[in-house]
Amino acid sequence: MVDVVEFFSFACPHCFAFEPALESWLSRKAAGVRFRRSPVPFMQNYANFQPLYFALEAMGLTDTMPQKVFNAVHLEHQRLDKPDDIAIFMTRNGVDATRFMSIFNSFGVRTKVQQANALFESFGIDGIGVPALAVQGRWVTSPRQARGVTQAFAVVDFLADQVRAGH
Repeated sequence: MVDVVEFFSFACPHCFAFEPALESWLSRKAAGVRFRRSPVPFMQNYANFQPLYFALEAMGLTDTMPQKVFNAVHLEHQRLDKPDDIAIFMTRNGVDATRFMSIFNSFGVRTKVQQANALFESFGIDGIGVPALAVQGRWVTSPRQARGVTQAFAVVDFLADQVRAGH
């Protein structure tokens, strides 16, 4: 199994623009590639956006809700910077806000945030920026480093092939 981690922020306009290409890549990624996201501890509102993502993950909503959060922030200019704003947003999108906020504030989500922050630090993502993609805990690339979104996914695919080949 090859692990690929996307470092992102809901506040990041580059991550928002990256999302359609990411979804396309996910629909065609090679068998044996396991993908996950890791929200970063910087940019506007990260203190809410990190637990928001992990609460969505805990509720099994990461296939549908991240794009809605991106749209709310970047197209609808919703701030989502207070828990009450997040609860209202969840209700508007058919999510049980009481359950969501309970998970949002849970020990399990706080632990996931701490783990994400440690992963962020271990890869030096602060110096790379987001979106960024880590492959197998060994390499990191980004659209900026690879000089384009298509090239970034080509690098990820190449590195995944290297892992499968035993390199």
